[in-house]
Amino acid sequence: MDYPVKSLPELVSFLDEQVEPRIVMDAEYRIVAANRAYAEAFAPGGSVAGRHCYEVSHHFSAPCDQAGEPCPLRMSQESGEVQRVLHLHHTAHGEEHVDVETTPIRDEAGKIIYFVETMRVLKQASGSPAAEGLVGRSASFKKMLSLAMRVAPTNATVLLLGETGTGKELVARMLHETGRNAGGPFVAVDCSGLTESLFESELFGYEKGAFTGAQHRKTGLVESARGGTLFLDEVGDIPLPQQVKLLRLLESGTYRRVGSVETLRADFRLICATHRNIDRLVEEEAFRRDLFHRISTFPIHVPSLAERVEDIPLLADSFLKRVAVGQNLRLSESAIEALKHRRYLGNIRELRNLIERATILADGEAINEKHFEMDTLPNKMLTECSPPTSDRFVIDTLLPLEEVERRYIDWAAHRLPGDRTLLARQLAVSLRTLYRKLSKTR
Repeated sequence: MDYPVKSLPELVSFLDEQVEPRIVMDAEYRIVAANRAYAEAFAPGGSVAGRHCYEVSHHFSAPCDQAGEPCPLRMSQESGEVQRVLHLHHTAHGEEHVDVETTPIRDEAGKIIYFVETMRVLKQASGSPAAEGLVGRSASFKKMLSLAMRVAPTNATVLLLGETGTGKELVARMLHETGRNAGGPFVAVDCSGLTESLFESELFGYEKGAFTGAQHRKTGLVESARGGTLFLDEVGDIPLPQQVKLLRLLESGTYRRVGSVETLRADFRLICATHRNIDRLVEEEAFRRDLFHRISTFPIHVPSLAERVEDIPLLADSFLKRVAVGQNLRLSESAIEALKHRRYLGNIRELRNLIERATILADGEAINEKHFEMDTLPNKMLTECSPPTSDRFVIDTLLPLEEVERRYIDWAAHRLPGDRTLLARQLAVSLRTLYRKLSKTR
């Protein structure tokens, strides 16, 4: 923002009226003045005037650009423009992620005389063990948070990309809570759990008598999200026939309940997520290209645990505090090392399960590596206890060829549940053809 005053007393007076923490600095990183919000958040009970910003925020003895961190003041000096970075700052509540914006202030001749830094603490993410929310401090985690903070105040559609269990819904909630629609509802929709017949009625609702069993009007999820955020999880799993209905909603901003002729106007911020390679789905014509461009205005990669190994001890400690409330348990060094060298198919969700299981198995105060050794037992037991199924496709009577194909497609789909791309490849048909044939089996 442009500050309306140039003299220091006027500038300080103006900043003191602002809710967000702000400081005025000179070119040598020295804090010239700070508003009340900054003092309360970053230096409760102490004065910051005359101290270097990096001493207060980072507890460093040198500027952050000399300690491996991007420095917004130095970047602003060099560019002469506003600069933003995401930092971990020491606050009254411990280390927290802070969005730092540095604005150069010029005198009458256009020379930069001061810098104003505005701090926005991200309450939904922590750099220390936390009882809830996102936790991390790795470079990949901070890059994801930085992008999220950039797009959160806008109405841009966000597409969250990442493996299963990486916390995409938590990121979506953070975007909602820090965005313009924070006062409205957050409505999450698991698209993988919606059949083609349910998709339209769940999303748009229906009128009484619209179909057999519709005994009353049902409010759809689009209507429920009015004034808030609609989060479509696993958007890559939406069947092709339903994708056109979603595209129509996004392009027109209107929809109709099933069984109604009344056109309703949609009012929500859209966030989507998928664990699939959606670019490949587009190329294979399993996902509409026009819909892809509609939902991917601002893509954000949510890193897997393999991309943020250094966060595993922090995450494990957080989960231990969450699941072992009131217990005096700790993770031994061998346990932490075992967790760091493990391959996680379920990412953060799998790590949490491991920690919770270990708290049940541990008899003493320490969780050791051995307490993770039983983690495959439940899946093994489920496999052993499951009734045997036949791998054979059997037709014991003469049938029309169309019916034989319908049964075969249904049998093949149950052999490869969920992976439509692989199924199409095995059947030597295109994905579009496969979806058309699958629709006949329902």
